[in-house]
Amino acid sequence: MKTQKKLSTKNLVLAAILTALVIILQFMGAFVHFGPFSISLVLIPIVIGAASCGKGIGAWLGFVFGIVVLASGDAAAFLAINPLGTVLTVLLKGTACGFLAGLAYKSLEKTNKTLAVVLAAIVCPLTNTGVFLLGCLAFFMGTIAEWASAFGFENNVAQYMIFVLVGANFLFELLTNIILSPIIVRLLNIRKAN
Repeated sequence: MKTQKKLSTKNLVLAAILTALVIILQFMGAFVHFGPFSISLVLIPIVIGAASCGKGIGAWLGFVFGIVVLASGDAAAFLAINPLGTVLTVLLKGTACGFLAGLAYKSLEKTNKTLAVVLAAIVCPLTNTGVFLLGCLAFFMGTIAEWASAFGFENNVAQYMIFVLVGANFLFELLTNIILSPIIVRLLNIRKAN
């Protein structure tokens, strides 16, 4: 029978620091907007935590991200439409992106740690955006169809969702995660070795 790996003091301290970073980056990101949504660097500490401390810490960091999204007013437009749907979508997307990033990292960790971090850095924003889009389909389609029509996408709500709701923000999150997460995890691993 496998025993669960206990968190070391170093991992707990790193998780606490990353939790603070998630909170700070999300609140700061709420002030930097690209179109109707804020630009987010918050997925980087989630990937770092998932790769360095495991999927449980990744899920925790994602959950904290979701709580801060709700508290910062970033989800206000959706809260006005369907509060329960908004809370479920926001908390699920955050928690899932951290948990799945940890699983992705673990799947390649023994083969190639750098590639494992890159995979986690891809999975995190994909999951975050994918669950957001699924939440939109499940809870907000009527309103999103109205928004699409107002933006000239009368006959193609899917195009509106991809190009207006998530397009540039997703690409920014994906690229910054792929570039910065492996570098930061490598630096943390070098520091741990010393």
